[in-house]
Amino acid sequence: MLQRVLAALLLVRFGIIDLAGTSFSPLMIPQIIGACLAILLLVGLWTPIVGTLIAVIELWVALTHASDPWIPIILATFGGTAAMIGPGAWSIDARLFGRKHIET
Repeated sequence: MLQRVLAALLLVRFGIIDLAGTSFSPLMIPQIIGACLAILLLVGLWTPIVGTLIAVIELWVALTHASDPWIPIILATFGGTAAMIGPGAWSIDARLFGRKHIET
């Protein structure tokens, strides 16, 4: 849950707050989508799908924007690991679908 909260806060911070006060351009669309996906990641809804989308979008941002690529790469890593780890016990996915336990 802590990773989901941290990733969501960073996505919103770099997706919305950095864009405030600037005029709209098409380069802002991936960051806005990432900020919207952060809400779903925060509550734990469709976590594997949302985490994968965050990873793809943040890698796209890292490759297409001329600014420092390290923050989007870190956010892509958070998204990818959230997709692999899953929603956790405190999430909407766990309430809707139940916890999945892997038995060996």
